[in-house]
Amino acid sequence: MRIGIDAGGTFTDFVVLHDDGRMEAFKLRSNPKGPHEVILAGLDRIANPEPCDVIHGSTVATNALLERKGARTAFLTTAGFEDLLEIGRQNRAQLYNLTPGPKRLLIPPELCFGVKERTLADGSIEAAPSGLSALRAKLRRAGVQSVAVCFLHAYRTPDNEQVVAEALGDEFYLSVSHRICPEFREFERASTTALNAYVGPLMRNYLSQLGRATHHRVWVVQSNGGSITVDEAGDQAVRTILSGPAGGVTGAAETARASGFRKVLGFDMGGTSTDVSLCDGAPRETLEASVDGLPVKLPMLEIHTVGAGGGSIAYVDSGGLLRVGPESAGADPGPACYGTGTRATTTDAHVVLGRIAARQLVGGAMTLQPERARQAVQDLAGQLNLSETEAAAGILRVANATMGRAIRVVSIERGYDPRDFALLAFGGCGGLHACELAEDLGIQTVLVPALAGALSALGMLLADRIRDYSAGALGLANPEQEFEHLEQRALAEMPGAQLERFADLRYLGQSYELTVPWNAKAPARPFHTLHKRTYGYANPQREIEIVTLRVRARIAVRKPRLRDRTPADSTPPSMRRFHTGGKWVRGPVYGRAQLSAEPAAGPALVIDYGSTTLIPPGWNVRRDPTGMLVVERHQPV
Repeated sequence: MRIGIDAGGTFTDFVVLHDDGRMEAFKLRSNPKGPHEVILAGLDRIANPEPCDVIHGSTVATNALLERKGARTAFLTTAGFEDLLEIGRQNRAQLYNLTPGPKRLLIPPELCFGVKERTLADGSIEAAPSGLSALRAKLRRAGVQSVAVCFLHAYRTPDNEQVVAEALGDEFYLSVSHRICPEFREFERASTTALNAYVGPLMRNYLSQLGRATHHRVWVVQSNGGSITVDEAGDQAVRTILSGPAGGVTGAAETARASGFRKVLGFDMGGTSTDVSLCDGAPRETLEASVDGLPVKLPMLEIHTVGAGGGSIAYVDSGGLLRVGPESAGADPGPACYGTGTRATTTDAHVVLGRIAARQLVGGAMTLQPERARQAVQDLAGQLNLSETEAAAGILRVANATMGRAIRVVSIERGYDPRDFALLAFGGCGGLHACELAEDLGIQTVLVPALAGALSALGMLLADRIRDYSAGALGLANPEQEFEHLEQRALAEMPGAQLERFADLRYLGQSYELTVPWNAKAPARPFHTLHKRTYGYANPQREIEIVTLRVRARIAVRKPRLRDRTPADSTPPSMRRFHTGGKWVRGPVYGRAQLSAEPAAGPALVIDYGSTTLIPPGWNVRRDPTGMLVVERHQPV
């Protein structure tokens, strides 16, 4: 048995893969104050006496960063560079704002310390670190819990960082740049190292609590879609910043592939946020990710997140305009219809429009209060001088506009035409918005997987064990020798792993690189091809340079066979009045098992345990052999 767990902001999802290949899923309300308690409650519910693998997507690091509730952290760098994190690249995120707000710094200037040491650009050491006893005493007096160490050119020769790490000993949580991000560009390396120091103690404490309380083997999903051990996640917590969303991308790619679709736009609408991604045969990755404005220079799946989810709060701004999100009602108090919240949310709008019934969520185990949803929406409608229906429909249009922009970021802004892709919707609310978004984007096919409400947890079951290794290569005379060193380290830490080589290349004089598979005989060939595709031109006569060498170690896990085991249900669907296409209609409400390979026409609703799918007029829906809902436009967009 293997168990995938996605701890979301509103619900925590569990997917259980039994030894005979059967899968089952269930949800529990999340507890932001004690996320491990919900996970333990779910594991108790499964009640498996034998130790098994639990693959966990954690939001602990993400939330600590976004809420600025990480450890009290100090930053040690080469003397004279104490302002490195504050100065950064001096990029202007708001180009036309003449008075931008100050940066939200992870580490205050008074906790940034310079160390007298020097490693030159060629890797030679000019001066060893000094004054370390006094520095250690200073860190104690400052009440520091965690220390980030990032010296100039340590990616080339790490000796000085190792000396400092040994001098500080086990008194502090240590994040050292040559272990976290051994690559050039000081600011990005320093930012990644500081992020790891900031969230690491919380992640390590959380995982140790979880490990002590269960007899199962716990693994944690990384931002690159692979899983690592609890100890690795505690030491390199920054690799789990996008842990949950990465599981969703993996699940989307694998379920789409099982249904014969290679080009999909992943659309994960949960309770707090929406994550979008693009898969053109394989999910896109990036080395230039930014989380809350802070660069993270590690291999990560390219995911764009916006604050629009089922719990996003609708309000009227100071200019009298309707806004939705990014503030969320979360799990506590939750949307008004959950019985505790009082402010209208996206979920409340769906309840008012008849798309979600009182006993529809999580298989009827959770009873909603539609009258509270109506009251919350009526309060908002009064401020806007609209009817209840107009206000609810307006909330959904505003949310759709936000999510549509996010999809354009990962597609049109990357040179991809969204009309060439299917939109794969998952998360509790994804199916309710997917067809309307597809109409706006000109997309003809929408996919909704069998476990749409828990696809991120399923993706964690599908995640291979992956570790990424890298080394700076500027000016390196023998890349082959450095590759061998990386591979030796990888096999020592992951015996039996399959190894892949990559390299970051650029034209001589360029400032940014492209990552391509390594071709030892002709390194430039794949680079020219990718450069042509990315930027529209290539210059094979121009000299290239190798910037970074990369090795990925992968151990494949046993994956479930994605097929539909649900017996057909021949009972006729119920009927319901709901709002779609700008008017109230009466249409069938199907369970997924009531659908077949024969298309059924909209307007209709399809109800699952953890999600709901809206089929507007002009769309057909059918169920394929994997259980996937294939929703197709039969009228021109």
